[in-house]
Amino acid sequence: MKRSLSTTFVIFALSGSAYAISAIHAGSKCRLVDPSAQPLQVQQQASIDVVFVLDTTGSMGGLIEGAKQKIWSIANAISQAQQTPVIRFGLVGYRDRGDDYVTTITPLTEDLDTVYVDLMNYKAQGGGDTPESVNEALFTAVERFEWTKQEDALKLIYLVGDAPPKMEYQDDVKYQASCKLAKEQGIIINTIQCGNLADTQWFWQEISQLANGAYARIEQSGGVVAITTPYDEQLARLDMEIQRTMIDYGDADTYAYQIAKRARSSGIESKASPEAAADRAVYNISGSGRRNMLGRQELVDDVFNNDFDLDEIEKSELPEELQSLTIEELKAEVAQQKDKRDELSKSIKDLAAKRAAYLREHLPKAGRDGFSQKVLEALIEQGARVGIKFKAGSKPEADKPKELSKN
Repeated sequence: MKRSLSTTFVIFALSGSAYAISAIHAGSKCRLVDPSAQPLQVQQQASIDVVFVLDTTGSMGGLIEGAKQKIWSIANAISQAQQTPVIRFGLVGYRDRGDDYVTTITPLTEDLDTVYVDLMNYKAQGGGDTPESVNEALFTAVERFEWTKQEDALKLIYLVGDAPPKMEYQDDVKYQASCKLAKEQGIIINTIQCGNLADTQWFWQEISQLANGAYARIEQSGGVVAITTPYDEQLARLDMEIQRTMIDYGDADTYAYQIAKRARSSGIESKASPEAAADRAVYNISGSGRRNMLGRQELVDDVFNNDFDLDEIEKSELPEELQSLTIEELKAEVAQQKDKRDELSKSIKDLAAKRAAYLREHLPKAGRDGFSQKVLEALIEQGARVGIKFKAGSKPEADKPKELSKN
């Protein structure tokens, strides 16, 4: 018996940030969807959709590597909300005609592991002449994703690159038309320029103006500062132990998906940097991160949080090693895993607080002017437009974001 759960999720924040969000709006759904998009039941939640449109040509290696480091910390700042927002991320990687691809897509999804795996596969290659297929990338982001239809949702595109659009392609939808389409759908386009190419600055500023967004400029490398803390390895280990408390179940398709999900998680744990692995551990136990941690459906969570009756489960839907258990033995096993998970989650929360304090103390000023900071600055200002507010006084005055440029 497959249980259908219903939800949605989206985006980003600065590593070690004490920002938190007060979110007051609700639900969403998508057209270009990842197979896991069967959201958890949520009421009165803000919905935030974000698509990163990243130049992946040869000059963008530093930014791409920085994004791999910061995507979990970006998600973590949003997860620290008074009312947990529904968060979905998506990606568009772009190059130019004649390269291996012009655009590549990761659909909007609550499963941040999927986004991270695709991001980890991004390589800075190709390019050649300076302009790139920015026009096609922007049109793809606006029109080929299933943006939430929820009223007052926050829908953001971050265009990140160092080169201007190639304007001579006659069959392109030009950026002006894509910006108009975005405004009609309530999608805000922010632009983050890497480096200081004057032509790029002119186009990036116009694009952000046309789509109610913000323009920012950062170092060519992305300005990302990675800080390893004394707590990272232990947080990653605790996250792996939580994974061992998962009891996946369901029909053949659902169970196969869950097994693939666990394999994907295991691969991330073995390849992620210490900082990223720690941020992922913290995100997974948050309200926003539950979908990423649990997958489509998971027995311990369903029994204790979704009123699932174990007496109704078919033995064939259980993992093979549990099929011989009596119903009482199965209930005891589920309860035992719940206790373990609760204890591990508490340990992660305790360590996360110490880690956040360490990061605040050791983050250099240079780290406050990079990629993840600019993402967060725009999110704060634009979230306020739809009633998503950050707690006053949740971060020291010196760390509060600078006023956004609109020009």
